[in-house]
Amino acid sequence: MERGGMMGILSNKITKQDLKPGDHIYSWRRAYIYAHHGIYIGDGKVIHFTRGAGQEIGTGTFLDSIFSSSSPDSSDTPCPICGNQGSANGVISSCIDCFLSGGELHVFLYNVSPLIFLAQARGGTCTLAKSDPSEDVLYRAKYLLENGFGFYNLFKNNCEDFAIYCKTGLLLFTSVNVGRGGQTASFLAATTAVASSPLRFLTTSFGGLTAVGLGSYCVSRLVSDIGVRRDVIKIPVERLLSRSITDEAEGTTLAAMPN
Repeated sequence: MERGGMMGILSNKITKQDLKPGDHIYSWRRAYIYAHHGIYIGDGKVIHFTRGAGQEIGTGTFLDSIFSSSSPDSSDTPCPICGNQGSANGVISSCIDCFLSGGELHVFLYNVSPLIFLAQARGGTCTLAKSDPSEDVLYRAKYLLENGFGFYNLFKNNCEDFAIYCKTGLLLFTSVNVGRGGQTASFLAATTAVASSPLRFLTTSFGGLTAVGLGSYCVSRLVSDIGVRRDVIKIPVERLLSRSITDEAEGTTLAAMPN
């Protein structure tokens, strides 16, 4: 049964005791600037997609320091379960405490209604798409742990994209690819909310522009959600890294080689 209902309006927080294998979970980082996502596989373990410390963008600019590592934190006292994964790259397995890195545990919701989707103004928390059965989710996550998920890219192929693929098996096949995740969609929607809307010419007041911006933001988030987009295709995980996928899903950043 997919999680949803009032949970999606009030809070997505969940306790460790309530976790189920196949859950898509996340934890906010850097004072809620962004969230790190993964798939809970049971026995206190999480499979997630990451890039080493300070390399999420790889621009060599101050932006690299803003988006601190999504890998578990380095420490003078390595985790007795995971060791020191601070410089880890690619698809890795961590204990839940290392995955959270001191943050709170949240569960990503699937098959939510448009009302609940829009009620959660922050992207990267839910989707209208339906989740596949947990056995399929776990199979994809474990397969990718062994074979990789291509090259990490903050805007096109990140941890949320990995978790969403594990849950749904869906990839974009459009040549304009900005990832499948809600965080990326929200960022783009926020940066273009007013500037790209023709309705901005109908008002000059601050309140009017704010209303136009909010409306454009909500519409942009909704139409870019993978649950309503038509430019998606379901790809078996065994074929995910084959070169033939570039013909069927042009524009994706998944490489034909492992991490």
